[in-house]
This record gives sequence, structure tokens and C-alpha cells, in this order.
Amino acid sequence: MDLPNRKQNRLQDYDYSQNGAYFVTICVKDRKRLLSEIVGTGVLDCPQTRLLNHGVVAEKYINKLNDFYRDISVDKYVIMPDHIHLLLTIINGQSRTPVPTNIINRNSVIARFVSTFKRFCNKEYVENIWQPRYYDHVIRNQDDYNEIWEYIENNPTKWIEMHK
Repeated sequence: MDLPNRKQNRLQDYDYSQNGAYFVTICVKDRKRLLSEIVGTGVLDCPQTRLLNHGVVAEKYINKLNDFYRDISVDKYVIMPDHIHLLLTIINGQSRTPVPTNIINRNSVIARFVSTFKRFCNKEYVENIWQPRYYDHVIRNQDDYNEIWEYIENNPTKWIEMHK
């Protein structure tokens, strides 16, 4: 059976374990709204997320992994109803578990962070709720970083606008 060709979302020959900032999106399978709900619609009642049980677990592991991986800083995140956005910074490019350089792109610090996050959550959920893949974007400069920060900050408001 021939499998469809998937578009590569990784930069060729880029070392995903090097110092830098990354924008990561992790989605729930079938875009089920298991993580949160968006509440608030007015100027004084600004849209924000209210975590559901799955979202509470996800937030717990985002915070635990922030402590567990000394080389990663979770600078900002938002847990949306069917996905999570994370702004991550690799602090020193050194991981607790060294990775041979010939497989660095397959087992990057970011990939291991996402894999560990999903595994810990799924163990507590007693099911796998996540899509198999995730999206990442290498942040190239301060303007890009600021734009991603604002995107994460405003995502609940955009959700309300898109789902009216």
C-alpha cells in the first residue's frame, strides 16, 4: 500500500537542538474540544480560556516539563479548546540525555519535549488524545518572537471571532 507523501515541516540541515526560540503547536486528534472552553466576550470581559479536565492535566505537564528539561524554557503558552500553542526557548543546547549528532534532527530537544509531554498526559488520560505530529516554527529574530508572543496572547480573542 502506498502512503501519501507528507510535506516536511522541518528546515533541512537545521539543528533543532541549538539555542533559539521555537513556536510549537500540538493538536488534539480530530480537533475535539477537550482541553478548554473560551469564556468572556466583552471589552470588560476579555475572552480567555477556562481549562477543562484534560486541559488541567496538560497545564500540569507543561509546568512540570519546564522544570524537568533544564535546557528548555516555556516562555508562553495557551491551552485552546483543541490545541496548545507553546513559545519555547532552548537555553543552552545541552540536554540531560546526550543525542548522537547523526540523529539530532530526528530526536531534537523539541521533539523529545513534545513526545514526553504527550506521553505523560496520555498516561493520566488513559487514552491518546493527540494527533501524531506537531507543528514547529523556528523563530528567526526578535520581531518574529514578539509576533508569536502576541499571537499566543490574542488566540482566545481570535477564537471567539472565528467561531461566532
